[in-house]
Amino acid sequence: MRPNKKGSLTVVGIGPGAYEDMTVRAQKALLESDVIAGYTVYCDLVRPYYKDKEYISTPMMGEEKRVELALLTAAKGKAVSLISSGDAGVYGMAGLAFLLGQKFPDVDIRVIPGVTAALSGAALLGAPLIHDFCLISMSDRLTPLELIEKRLRCAAMADMSVVIYNPESKGRKGYLKHACEILLETLPADRVCGIANNIGRDGESCSVMTLAELKDADADMFSTVFIGNSTTANIGGKMVTQRGYKSER
Repeated sequence: MRPNKKGSLTVVGIGPGAYEDMTVRAQKALLESDVIAGYTVYCDLVRPYYKDKEYISTPMMGEEKRVELALLTAAKGKAVSLISSGDAGVYGMAGLAFLLGQKFPDVDIRVIPGVTAALSGAALLGAPLIHDFCLISMSDRLTPLELIEKRLRCAAMADMSVVIYNPESKGRKGYLKHACEILLETLPADRVCGIANNIGRDGESCSVMTLAELKDADADMFSTVFIGNSTTANIGGKMVTQRGYKSER
């Protein structure tokens, strides 16, 4: 049932990419939508399953325009789904939707969670996130590089497993190597690490390696990088972090 307000904007996390990895709630929201809005690549991922929907798509770096168009459409009485890959509240569109939505008081905004790349990538690699971990994006488009560097150093000193989003792009070459060099200030070169590529999409792959090897590894915007903590081990080609369970031994 639609909200009683004039229109609705549902911010939907569609998961890593495969239809099977979307939550039931996400699938239901898209099915009940009049319009689906999103980054062009993400719209193309869901279009085969929702062919009868109207689509609003914008290219990379068109986030504000995309959200504004979605809100304007919702304000006309439409049920709009604004899609993000992974989870809409993790480096996704949920925050911007609420921020710009202040100008559209008659539009009801809600968020439906999805499976973020840290979780879907971890499942491919094994079990790297069994204990405390943090997520850090290497994209300095919205965050100063100096702050990103500080966060990497603090995470290394705290002995947390680290998941790096947006490690490289066409315009940000060498960022993963730079991140590894910062981590190597504190962490040993043989620290167990991994990369998951194209999670839930064509070309899906993953590999486990050391931090020294990670420094020279290839990555792009569709890669998610994992750095283990001091208990993480390579067990049969899988990245496995121990939790403890000392009381059970």
